[in-house]
Amino acid sequence: MSVGLYRVRVLDGSVRLARGAPDTGPSDLLPAGVSLDELLAGTAESFRTTALSAPGDGPVPDGAAVLAPVESQEVWGAGVTYLRSRLGREEESELDASIYGRVYAAERPEVFFKSTGWRVRGPGEPIGVRADSSWNAPEPELALVLTAGLEIAGFTIGNDASSRSIEGENPLYLPQAKIYDGSCSLGPSIVVDPDPGPPFDIRMTVLRNGSVAFEGDTTTERMKRSFDELAACLGTALGFPVGAVLLRGAGIVPDRDFTLMPDDVVRIEVAGLGVLENPVALAGRTSAAAV
Repeated sequence: MSVGLYRVRVLDGSVRLARGAPDTGPSDLLPAGVSLDELLAGTAESFRTTALSAPGDGPVPDGAAVLAPVESQEVWGAGVTYLRSRLGREEESELDASIYGRVYAAERPEVFFKSTGWRVRGPGEPIGVRADSSWNAPEPELALVLTAGLEIAGFTIGNDASSRSIEGENPLYLPQAKIYDGSCSLGPSIVVDPDPGPPFDIRMTVLRNGSVAFEGDTTTERMKRSFDELAACLGTALGFPVGAVLLRGAGIVPDRDFTLMPDDVVRIEVAGLGVLENPVALAGRTSAAAV
């Protein structure tokens, strides 16, 4: 049976690790003082052993809040890993759309910084759409949770929310399109030995005023690049002493006539990993440079 490793805030305000089923939530606290930073500084095997076999410290108390499963880890992203992603980014580009085709076919993948751990939103917390962007999209993704040695310790669900209008204006605006308050959510847990395992089926639904505004599905089987390839590329010239999280790219890309709006609710379901659901809020303010 799959086990999810959760971060929870209990009623006294302290943050603890807990384990439980990915589809039902945390049930069993791990010993106080055990942290993701400590576990991901070690090996994937030691991470797995702690998640599955560490002595319990009692049930998770009622009212505990599930947090994003990340501490000091950086979150990075990989782009143009699906053909659908390549086509979507070519569609949005106002300049040289061919760069995305070249990245899709190249030996070196696109890898970019997404978020510090403390900026990541957890289940139920609002993700953002930029106030200075006219075209915003959720990006449902499988996320690899990596140890300091770049081993895959587990998997979680990610939302790489992005401004398509800002990136489309100029590829050099990628950091502004990808990095802002509320642009990344993760959760609900880090799943060890997921059942079913790879390839993962991914489904996204966007609710607006209680009705479905967009829905789509894909599978990681359609990805061009392997898990190990992207993890190795991330660590080619970077060290991650407490591990990292790597978003694997989006295979569900809404058409040009869809944009994410404040008060929408984005629900991402990955078979074996559970459900990540976030409301949407406005981030930042408009400016003279607004599109």
